[in-house]
Amino acid sequence: MGSQLYQRGAPLDAVFEYLNLLQPEMVSQVHTDYAAAGAQLLETNTFRANPLRLDSYGLASRCRDINLAGARLARQAASPDSWIAGSVGPLYQAPDAGPLSITAKRDAFHEQMTALAEGGVDCFLLETFGQTEELLLALEVANRIGLPAIAQLAFAEGGFTGDGLAAPEAARRLAEHAPAAIGANCGAGPRELLQVLQSLSAVTDSPLSAFPNSGFPQYIEGRHIYLATPEYFAELGREMVATGVSLIGGCCGTTPQHIAALAAALADHHPGQRPAAPPPRSVRPLPAEPTTRPHHFLDDWGKRPLITVELPPPRGLDISTTLARARTLAEAGVDAINLAENPLGRIRMGNLALASRIQQEIGVEVIAHITGRDRNLLGLHSELMGAHLLGLRTLLAVTGDPVAVAGETGATNVFDVNSVGLLKLLTALNQGTNLYGANLGDHCTFLTGAAFNPNVADLTGQLAKLTKKMAAGARFIQTQPVYDDIVLERLADAVQSLDVPIFIGIMPLVSERNALFLHNEVPGIQLPETVRGRMHGLSGEDGTRAGMAIAGELVEKSRSLGFGGFYLIPPFGKVNLAAELMTRIRTT
Repeated sequence: MGSQLYQRGAPLDAVFEYLNLLQPEMVSQVHTDYAAAGAQLLETNTFRANPLRLDSYGLASRCRDINLAGARLARQAASPDSWIAGSVGPLYQAPDAGPLSITAKRDAFHEQMTALAEGGVDCFLLETFGQTEELLLALEVANRIGLPAIAQLAFAEGGFTGDGLAAPEAARRLAEHAPAAIGANCGAGPRELLQVLQSLSAVTDSPLSAFPNSGFPQYIEGRHIYLATPEYFAELGREMVATGVSLIGGCCGTTPQHIAALAAALADHHPGQRPAAPPPRSVRPLPAEPTTRPHHFLDDWGKRPLITVELPPPRGLDISTTLARARTLAEAGVDAINLAENPLGRIRMGNLALASRIQQEIGVEVIAHITGRDRNLLGLHSELMGAHLLGLRTLLAVTGDPVAVAGETGATNVFDVNSVGLLKLLTALNQGTNLYGANLGDHCTFLTGAAFNPNVADLTGQLAKLTKKMAAGARFIQTQPVYDDIVLERLADAVQSLDVPIFIGIMPLVSERNALFLHNEVPGIQLPETVRGRMHGLSGEDGTRAGMAIAGELVEKSRSLGFGGFYLIPPFGKVNLAAELMTRIRTT
């Protein structure tokens, strides 16, 4: 529907479902063209017309009107013996919003589906769901309304749902709620969907539905173009019907020409015989846990103060200075070296390759920071598996500073996942799967950490995030730089019940200018007025001396409060300052 509306003049940024009210003639013509091509079931133009998605466009109040119009337009274009399916897609949640309650989700589905039923649809087509639980909730609402529902999942590579269920297990769970049909839609194309249907066919007696994309999309001049010909699409359709599919259509890129070819090819065909169901297998086998695991710097936690130090990756290709600094820290007895990933959104050398080089040449464990800013989920999977191949085992998952901070021309933020999503991905890799549940044949052995900002007036929100990070797999925490005894005291009280190593961030100041920059321009860092006053008018050796005195006092305060780890961030790569603080920490 979206592709057809775009081709007929709707702008790419339009709310296509709103066109049911704004340009009903355009929507109606799309339905008419598919009906003329031989479609016996027409979908309403309501895929995203639930109140949560519409609210992101300021249209939540029009939910009922949009769905009523969608049902009416499809009905008017259909022949008397055709069926109208009310299209219902997954819900929407704003990236910065808290988790939706089950009640809120149920109410959103109910508002949309009630309007579709009132508009006269014959059934619901619950389509493109990545999360099985969400689809089950939509199916529950459909059953309460009393109309048949076709339950379709969008399967990722390997035939797994977004929440990690293999296709047979997902089908079994859906079958318990008696949908009118179980099936799949979207995905990479007809060939991959056929493989999913073959596995579904073997485990359920429910009617099967299949709505594949018309091939794998090509991105050309700002648009996704689907290149599968109608003839190829129809040939794969015949194979799907032979597998046992009863309802067959198309998803992204499927034109009226594809449907016409499909209708002609299937005129005399009937669903094929289902294969015998294999024995139930509810648990997908994973690789065995290793009998030993690599040494991590945290193995000495509680025996002595542990110290990590951050080094800045170089701006260019010369790593000699970075290696020399790492060697100095190794000789001083550092437990691990931190390498940030493009900090403040500025271009630096890739920290994963650099981390591997430091580990190989210097022999010190490296904590490589991983952000959700620079790579999509595809790239993150690949990079993290590659990092494991390079011998990296300790990673800090952070959302990442937005590119806008740096103003790098042409760069964009990705943020497919935030820090919690990164931790979930790392945990999946440690379990031997990708984030979608596909078996990797082996598993990673990452030690995963997370960041924490104690420099806020109320720690409630930060503690809630920390709880999520720990649940997602964080095994150690590094804080933003702290400059205030009161902040340390409040932090100690807040985390005393948490069973996780916490490393206090200490960044020595070197001048008044440095102090004012950190306080005013760096996210997550605040300097109390007393500290800014102590740095007033200072620079050079005097500034460094005053800054190190402040850092030393913070170290002593942290030790008195029971903190056993420190995350040192020497300004401008001045590792001599870090080495001096390391001596002070271990003699305090």
